[in-house]
Amino acid sequence: MTPRVKEILSWYGADNPGTLANLARLLGHGRLGGTGRLVILPVDQGFEHGPARSFAPNPPAYDPRYHFELAIEAGCNAYAAPLGFIEAGARDYAGQIPLILKLNDADSLREDPDPDQAQTAEVKDALRLGAAAIGFTIYPGSSRQYALFSQARALAAEAKALGLAVVVWSYPRGSQLSEAGETAIDVVAYAAQIAAQLGAHIIKVKLPSDHVEQPAAKAVYEKEKIPISTAAERVAHVVQSAFAGRRIVIFSGGAANFDDGALHAEFEAIRDGGGFGSIVGRNSFQRPRPDALKMLNDAMTIYGARP
Repeated sequence: MTPRVKEILSWYGADNPGTLANLARLLGHGRLGGTGRLVILPVDQGFEHGPARSFAPNPPAYDPRYHFELAIEAGCNAYAAPLGFIEAGARDYAGQIPLILKLNDADSLREDPDPDQAQTAEVKDALRLGAAAIGFTIYPGSSRQYALFSQARALAAEAKALGLAVVVWSYPRGSQLSEAGETAIDVVAYAAQIAAQLGAHIIKVKLPSDHVEQPAAKAVYEKEKIPISTAAERVAHVVQSAFAGRRIVIFSGGAANFDDGALHAEFEAIRDGGGFGSIVGRNSFQRPRPDALKMLNDAMTIYGARP
């Protein structure tokens, strides 16, 4: 185990040896193993957006096994997906890559200005399938946020008691936020803080813009001259907001169909701002496999992977 991984594990002093071992599995696997940085392949889009919108651009991705193989061949730290996709390949690929079982999901068959998620798996499913961690989405800003917060806290406590790590997708959304507010720097930093307070070991947020949504926050940002003009500065502020950087914060992998130049710029900003890495879904599996492998390799190289 590298000194950097030991340092990160030391931040989670309330956790039992099983949970720390699973965190070490995530941090030690793949091309970035031991660096303290992560690149994770998430594939919950089939549930969230529908099969054609998710997989028609690259038809082999309709097969759940494709995603296991892509994550393994690329050298990702982990593969994250809902119950059905994990069940479809967990036996065939057992032990080849750490798994994160997503415990809640939503669909896009109806629009709701205040989104919610349904619990679609249980902690015991994660144990049965050999996962290293559970995943859970919360929507700070939604009128359903408090129920999601309570559910996330309870599932995190259950997972930790059984030796699993906890990953929280913290996505601000809701009728009280503007569209720009969903990725505003003050709102994304707040979302990271909420996930950390709920007990997340790893927090997933979107890269923030320089927009400040809340008037009360705007006054503080201006008074204290918090630097947010560059993407790297905004990453640094979000990481700072997650317990002064003592929680792992990773960032989603850009809008669908980002070109490589834009993706590389995002990866560099995350690296330069002290972020812990990326979780790249559609920009991975919607490309032909050789292109996806190249893009993931580029991300890991930017983050400091060994040759």
